[in-house]
Amino acid sequence: MIEYGEFKGNKMIILKRKEDDAFPFQFGKQKAKLIVENYEAIKKFAEEE
Repeated sequence: MIEYGEFKGNKMIILKRKEDDAFPFQFGKQKAKLIVENYEAIKKFAEEE
């Protein structure tokens, strides 16, 4: 589930596992760009056992 919000005037993306997720994963544009630039390394890390 994806939502959008703001923090101190900056747009945020909020990723939730379910509607009432107590601790969603949220980040802004700077971190989003960093994630996109390092997608392959993040994917490899997530797939490791």
